[in-house]
Amino acid sequence: MNVKNDVYKRDLQLLLWCVRSHSYRRFIAFVRIISRSGDGYMQALLPCAIAIAEPQTGPIFLLMTLLAYAIERPLYFVLKRSLKRRRPPEVIPFFSSLVTPSDQFSFPSGHTMAAFLLAGLCSAYYGSTAYPLYIWACAVGSSRVILGVHFPTDILAGACLGTGIAYTVASLL
Repeated sequence: MNVKNDVYKRDLQLLLWCVRSHSYRRFIAFVRIISRSGDGYMQALLPCAIAIAEPQTGPIFLLMTLLAYAIERPLYFVLKRSLKRRRPPEVIPFFSSLVTPSDQFSFPSGHTMAAFLLAGLCSAYYGSTAYPLYIWACAVGSSRVILGVHFPTDILAGACLGTGIAYTVASLL
């Protein structure tokens, strides 16, 4: 039980450090945009654009993406609804997030999970040319902590799950 408490303490400390950091305040509009880019638009548009731009391999990539998200979304909902981890504003007195989350629970981060899934699929399929998507996925995850709607371990779990699903699906095709 001590390990769980230690992880929770470190998680809380890191969240508060991220939120209280004054250096990000100048970039809060940018942080909000990065967070919004993880709302699903990129996950829908990029595979469709690839399918159109690359008629030979793009449709296969699109099908792989659809299969991966057909696994990811139900898993995400099952985990959220069964684990029911409360969001930072509900756990920390006098704390408020800078955005309104789309659902009630925080673990795992759906934005991060979906972003890392897309980055992982592109990386598995297109190699190192897709690595900049990992920078975007990290930025999406970080933005969720900075905006105060997730704990850092929510982001870590989302990144691991998204990447794992991506490489599992890519290995099947």
